[in-house]
Amino acid sequence: MSSIGDSIQEKCMAFGDRVIKLNDYLLAEACKKEDQRCKKYGGGRIPIQLLAVANLSNQLLRAGTSIGANNAEATSAISKADFKSKSYIALKEARESLYWLNLLRRNNYLDDKQYNSLYTDCDELVKVLTHRCKKLDENKDGDRK
Repeated sequence: MSSIGDSIQEKCMAFGDRVIKLNDYLLAEACKKEDQRCKKYGGGRIPIQLLAVANLSNQLLRAGTSIGANNAEATSAISKADFKSKSYIALKEARESLYWLNLLRRNNYLDDKQYNSLYTDCDELVKVLTHRCKKLDENKDGDRK
């Protein structure tokens, strides 16, 4: 992998680490809430607050950790088309992560400081991956001429 590729993967890993820690934090905070109205779920009852934040946080966890997984797959792609496909999937997952961060903030699960820090990191990944994908598209167009 190139030094640029290593740098991108390191950023993906660091963001994934932060998302995992955020998930743990949000679940722990939801368990502390005094409002413990419960909803039947499966064979038991789960506090509504916990269920809501768990669903949102899990979506971010899946998307946020998938960025690095797809970037890693791109770096070991078997063809240029495979590299491009995995790069675009990593970009889509990064954009999805921004969506979940926005939703968590809008519903007051994240404060401004948490949101701004995570959003900035994820937005940087979006920009880097967008740049990579644009370059891939330019190279493809250049090959056709």
